[in-house]
Amino acid sequence: MTAVRDGQPTTLLTVAGIRAAIQPALDRLAASARHRETVRDYAIEDVRELAAAGIALTGIAPSEGGAGGTVRDVTEVIIELARADSNVAQALRSTFLIAHQVANRPDLPQRDLVLERLRNRELFAGTANERTGGASGQTYATARADGADWIVDGEKYYSTGAVYAHWFSTQAITEDGTLLRFTVPTDRAGLEILDDFDAVGQRLTASGTTRFSGVRVAGAEVTTGGLIDNVSDNPWAGSFAQLYLAAVQAGIAARALDDAVLYVREKARPIKHSSAAASVDDPYVRQTVGEIAARAQAARAVVLLAAEQLQANRGLIGEAARTAGAAAAVHVAQAGVIAIESALRAAELLFDVGGGSITDRGLGFDRHWRNARTAANHNPRQWKQAVAGAYHLTGEDPPTTGLF
Repeated sequence: MTAVRDGQPTTLLTVAGIRAAIQPALDRLAASARHRETVRDYAIEDVRELAAAGIALTGIAPSEGGAGGTVRDVTEVIIELARADSNVAQALRSTFLIAHQVANRPDLPQRDLVLERLRNRELFAGTANERTGGASGQTYATARADGADWIVDGEKYYSTGAVYAHWFSTQAITEDGTLLRFTVPTDRAGLEILDDFDAVGQRLTASGTTRFSGVRVAGAEVTTGGLIDNVSDNPWAGSFAQLYLAAVQAGIAARALDDAVLYVREKARPIKHSSAAASVDDPYVRQTVGEIAARAQAARAVVLLAAEQLQANRGLIGEAARTAGAAAAVHVAQAGVIAIESALRAAELLFDVGGGSITDRGLGFDRHWRNARTAANHNPRQWKQAVAGAYHLTGEDPPTTGLF
């Protein structure tokens, strides 16, 4: 179907159409994930294909060039992306977050510009984090005035997705102590993206260092708000960001099930004293696969239920928005706990469907646990549980730091 926007014909996107268009790339990502991690090969072409199919426009209104999907629709896409390759899903997190902001916030700074970039199939990355040894959240990157422009120096870390991105958003401190937020193209002179992320998992998320060496930032590239700003009626603006992490965990659990089933069907042999002639008939293998399936289902279910909670909050204002925002933040935190623990357990149980050969490095099954473990460390689940408990016991609001 086609429509006319700005006097030009354009193809109308649908959620089903986007999901069909991205499936070939997802299949390739799933087939190559283990090898690419081994040789540290980024899936540049496949990610470009995902972007070209309009994956980031899934939740944008049709009137603005998107597919009009709900938060649940978007979350289902994220789960399937993580099922194929959780590294790629994590790397696209900033793009999905800014798309969610566009869909949810008519007051988003430079919204029209960001929307146009999304419609152009451009990708985003960004971080405020620094590895300086200072207090968490402290900014040491500097910005000095140069006429109407700024010159930025410093380093940022956890620059997730930067290797794929067209745009990078971050912040620096000016000479008078003002926090300057800005977005610049990733090919700007003086901006260097280093492939130095060295965690045990999520190795291909491009989450390392971004270095600014005399980077010129035009005045028009400075924003007064962005992804981490609070919304007055609902200060829990980080709930979707946390839901995204939970969706990645649900995808990892689903992939652990996929690999368990395929291994048992095609490679596994029953142990010598098994009562079965084939592993698919071994009662303990069946029980293990059944538990993996239950864990994957639980992760998916709680994540999608939380997505529906966020969808129901749209359009609320005033005290209703604040009350619903606090409840949703707790709901997402609880979903995150279950998704994390389900993914970790499913990834561990995968090894119980085979013997010693299932641990062969060539299979790469260890990456599921490593990826789940690394993603889980973004925000400790003990804090999520404690915050949820306080909310239920005393009505105490969750923190507004964006981590719940």
